Amino acid sequence: MGVAVRPQAPRHWFRLSIPPVIFALLLLYLSARSLGVRSGCGLGAQACVPEGTAPFQVRQESGPPEAPERKEPPCLGPQGMLGRMMRPFRASLNPEGDVGLSPYLAGWRALVEEAFTKVTALEARVHGRDAEHYLSLVAMAAWELRTGLLEQPGAVPRDPARSSGSRTLLLLHRALRWSQLCLHRVATGVLGGPDAGAQCSDAYSAALGPHHPWLVRQAAHLAFLAFPGRRRLLELACPGTTEAEARAALARAAGTLEDVYNRTQGLLAERSLLQLA
Repeated sequence: MGVAVRPQAPRHWFRLSIPPVIFALLLLYLSARSLGVRSGCGLGAQACVPEGTAPFQVRQESGPPEAPERKEPPCLGPQGMLGRMMRPFRASLNPEGDVGLSPYLAGWRALVEEAFTKVTALEARVHGRDAEHYLSLVAMAAWELRTGLLEQPGAVPRDPARSSGSRTLLLLHRALRWSQLCLHRVATGVLGGPDAGAQCSDAYSAALGPHHPWLVRQAAHLAFLAFPGRRRLLELACPGTTEAEARAALARAAGTLEDVYNRTQGLLAERSLLQLA
């Protein structure tokens, strides 16, 4: 009598079980490693460091990020990874105190490097037949409230693809908080303290863990075991700079995300939308 063998889980199960931004950062790290092995260059044309040149000058001091001693690092420029990620997020903070949805989503696409389901679903509304009502967070919330598109607080839609734009934005909003905390802690971590994986794992527990079921939390913490160390993350984020410069650049990126998060948090709270999911 043979032993029954359970069929293998689909290969995409692990990917779908991990919060998208965590998987994306891991994918970014692994793809960057592969690119570096083949070409000897980092991410982005301006960030390429010729083979044989130390891509990252480590300084012994650690602690809060210091002001760069030279011009802005290429990683914060138009072709740099951090610059490409933060530029649309900064653009989403319009002068009226609202959050523009199109640049917000463009920032997310740059941040996660892939078109994940939540971004795609909300983009379908931003560019769909009712696009005039999805120019900003305030306009979207007002339209969905007026037309009865908002779910009851805590209700889980049968088809996530049909979630309201406000609910989808709330889920992205929480993930953005994790990203901001992770970047900030990597930028300001002290020498000899917890490494990047542990710090980003703690940030996940604070920002996203409370909203995820046990299985997803376990998968997420397993994913953090594959995180590179702080030095390697700083190299990938801002190649060709000193540690102090990379830390300062990462702290500035975290500051941009914090500005977007704080404004979005306030607008959602004013409209009692923080309990949608």
